[in-house]
Amino acid sequence: MARNVVISGGGTGIGLAAARAFAADGDRVLLIGRRAEVLEQADVPGALTYAADLSDPHAVRGVARYVADELGTVDVLVNSAGGAGHLEPEAEVHDPLGAVAHTWTVNFRLNVLTAALLTEALGDRLASPGGRVLFLSSIAAYRGSGSGAYAASKAALHPYAFDLARQLGPRGITVNVVAPGYVEDTGFFGDAMEPARRDRLVAETSTGRAGTPGDIAQTLHWLASPGARHITAQVIQVNGGAERGR
Repeated sequence: MARNVVISGGGTGIGLAAARAFAADGDRVLLIGRRAEVLEQADVPGALTYAADLSDPHAVRGVARYVADELGTVDVLVNSAGGAGHLEPEAEVHDPLGAVAHTWTVNFRLNVLTAALLTEALGDRLASPGGRVLFLSSIAAYRGSGSGAYAASKAALHPYAFDLARQLGPRGITVNVVAPGYVEDTGFFGDAMEPARRDRLVAETSTGRAGTPGDIAQTLHWLASPGARHITAQVIQVNGGAERGR
């Protein structure tokens, strides 16, 4: 039977690849993102779209109403929205501590608040039993990200997922996290990746290549399948061996 799949950040990168994987199964997909024009250009057969800033509680309530009207039940929720703030306006602060506060606030808003608000808003609509909640973390949650803010925000999703798994488990709902390594063909790194940095990131893998959005999408797709029904409260690393499992 076709399932109802809600994907935040579904207009680009990993979210878009995941949307295509679910749509290929005949599932009904709702793409959510901040930029309506990006969602409208997404090539996902039969997909619904809804533009909203998922860090805004009022906007998330609008998403919840739309889901109730159009889908009713949510079988799979993929929290893929996030980033390191490359698309955000520059901070208009000259105080070093003010700049730190801005960076950390932006990262937690993009990566934690968006996921928490959407998940809490749709919690009562998750299919019981059989619902799946999935979060996108990062290899940075294990090894840092330079500034610390992005890595910390992704790491914060892990205990949230563990708590949700305990809370939702009695309803037959699983909750898991996927932590990608370096993935090409996304907008995460901005306009360009320095060749030397790319070479270093690829060299860290055991597979000798960068990840693709499809690699991550297929992992998400499997975690949402019946075959993964007894897997919950786990962080699945997909990084070609660049970081050891732990």
